[in-house]
Amino acid sequence: MDTNELKFLLKLLGFPDYRAPLSKITPNSKTSATERERICRKLLTRELVECSYEVTKLKLTSPGKALLKSDSTGVPVTDKELKVLRASEKEKISPGKTGVPVAEREAIIQRLADRGLIELETKVKEVSLSERGQQCLRDEYTSKGSQPVLSLDMLNSYLRFLRKSLSIQMEKQQELPQTPSATAPMSQPSDEQILQMIRDLDQELGTGNYLPIFHLRQKLEPLLSRDGFDEALYRLEGNDQIELSALVEASRYSQEQISAGIKQRSGSPLFFIKVTTK
Repeated sequence: MDTNELKFLLKLLGFPDYRAPLSKITPNSKTSATERERICRKLLTRELVECSYEVTKLKLTSPGKALLKSDSTGVPVTDKELKVLRASEKEKISPGKTGVPVAEREAIIQRLADRGLIELETKVKEVSLSERGQQCLRDEYTSKGSQPVLSLDMLNSYLRFLRKSLSIQMEKQQELPQTPSATAPMSQPSDEQILQMIRDLDQELGTGNYLPIFHLRQKLEPLLSRDGFDEALYRLEGNDQIELSALVEASRYSQEQISAGIKQRSGSPLFFIKVTTK
């Protein structure tokens, strides 16, 4: 994007809804009407702006001439459409010379053009910043070079645009349904809660009051560190609420399950939990 194209878009930011007559968009004081339209059409091809047009001239095409020479009783046009064709038969004319009332003129001319009976010359009437243009200015454009190109008015318009975009984005986020955070901190369970959890797991898994530690560790892993887990079981054992026993037949369990036991300085890890209180 060159300097004049950037200025063109920034000028648009200063108008309500980023929309204005093309004649009001002046990248600089020396920009001619022809240059202004050239810039506009270039931006249009990149979908950075949207335009509306007005017809400046119209002329009869070969199919239109052939239609006028045909039998008028079979001509598939209305009287007013025929009037436009005849008015433009010899030379290019402006819409005002068609002799058709202003209220109907645009629709009639467009119908004839769509059927290929007349050819139109147009100029851009109004231009607006497209969604793609807003995205480009907000998220993609990076300034290059060292020469300042922005007036204070352009800079103010750009800053207002960015603030408005940020405000709209924040409003959309606030409208999204709020869901509980999956990472919300949870309180650590008490020893009594851990004891009840042991009872529940033993009943659920049918381990006959001989619960392998890895089942409980998996359950409490998000809440307790390894050391915190081991200390909680030692407290329960010290209060004669559970008994911990070592693993004898290691072949029945995976290495990961065995590693979940409480390591001892010598011998097999403590691996089973037995509840000794009701």
